[in-house]
Amino acid sequence: MDAEWVRKICLSLPHTAEQVQWGNDLLFKVHGKMFAVTPLEPAPVCLSFKCSDEVYAELTERPNIIPAPYLARAKWVALETRDAIALDELAELLRKSYKLVLAKLPKRLREPADAAGSKKTTKPTKNAKGVKRRKARR
Repeated sequence: MDAEWVRKICLSLPHTAEQVQWGNDLLFKVHGKMFAVTPLEPAPVCLSFKCSDEVYAELTERPNIIPAPYLARAKWVALETRDAIALDELAELLRKSYKLVLAKLPKRLREPADAAGSKKTTKPTKNAKGVKRRKARR
């Protein structure tokens, strides 16, 4: 597992963007909310991501996985070694992290766009003569 592998997994998820922040950390965000962080230079932690309460408890019992610095209270874990989790399991955990963060976003951001790729719009109603109706003022 390296930064390019993490990029490939994270950027395959809809509406994901990457951003370098805090000097040398590569963040992956969905609609502006981060769900994974990996350093671009050697660091004590090689990857951090959000997880559910149950998964957090289970993962922090494993060797080389710790509560993420600064983010543990939000149930983030951090990998101290690149091989702390098998790649197939790690890919699934990153997808779950994305889904957890996405679930907390407003409903309008969570719903996929229609088949044409645009948001649904409502058209103003018209009367029998084809003239747009106006709301009555009170």
